[in-house]
Amino acid sequence: MTVPRILLLGKSGQVGSALQVRLAGRGETFAPDRDACDLANVDQLRDVIRGVQPNIIINAAAYTAVDRAEDDADICFRANAIAPGVIAEEAESLGARLIHYSTDYVFDGAKEAAYLEEDMPSPLNVYGRAKLAGDRAISAATDNHTIVRVGWVYGLAGHNFAKTILRLAAERDELRIVDDQVGAPTSAEFIAEVTTRIVDCWARDAGPNAGKEARGVFNLAPSGRVSWHSYAVELIREAKRHGWSLRIEEDRIIPIASEQYRTAAARPKNSLLDTRKIRQAFDLDIPAWQVHLKQFIAELGAHAR
Repeated sequence: MTVPRILLLGKSGQVGSALQVRLAGRGETFAPDRDACDLANVDQLRDVIRGVQPNIIINAAAYTAVDRAEDDADICFRANAIAPGVIAEEAESLGARLIHYSTDYVFDGAKEAAYLEEDMPSPLNVYGRAKLAGDRAISAATDNHTIVRVGWVYGLAGHNFAKTILRLAAERDELRIVDDQVGAPTSAEFIAEVTTRIVDCWARDAGPNAGKEARGVFNLAPSGRVSWHSYAVELIREAKRHGWSLRIEEDRIIPIASEQYRTAAARPKNSLLDTRKIRQAFDLDIPAWQVHLKQFIAELGAHAR
């Protein structure tokens, strides 16, 4: 493969927005919006892929409303299970490589250690089941795929926990945050950075075995572990260090158990992902989760000014 011809789906989401910047200069990139390419419209999806004729497809589009998915299972499965299978079929037909994002929610969180790629999935909610079905549909349709499993994603675009906490911290005197679920907050910028490495790996060689080390499922997360509560505390501390005017005081960020904060969809208690495989495959230096959080606060503050 020489010059990559890349089709990016989900350009307006957290990861898609970060990818648009990172992919600049790496070849021709086509990034249709949702009106032009809706995952729920299989015929439209096939037409777009066949029209672009990409040699790399990056699917950053997904249904991500985890709680709403409990009542919208059909819509969630169309976007997260059926559509990825269709994309993979079209990729296989074109001889294109496919990069797709999965989730820590394919696991039930019962394991004490960080999850390995080969650990048995056991999703607790509709969203996790749909994403797992999408992963399996991709694997069944093509070998030329890279599935990047991520969790606790945040970024400058879209809605996420980090932006919600910062908004509420400016409005409220008290926040009650779950403290018995752990993970590693993962920056969309970091995901985009690693994705470009995968693109480069796919693009640098031609032939049936090109980029062989990039195929399969890979966990991606920064190093370290933190609860939602401690994550919220660090977000607020960092924002205050940057001079943000926040109403809440740190001692009014109250840790609570999951049972005290009921949600429609159950969440895993452990969302930690073991990253040894991706570190070795792409020679990655994985930073601590706080590193990208500091960058995020600085950039978010700059955008607000």
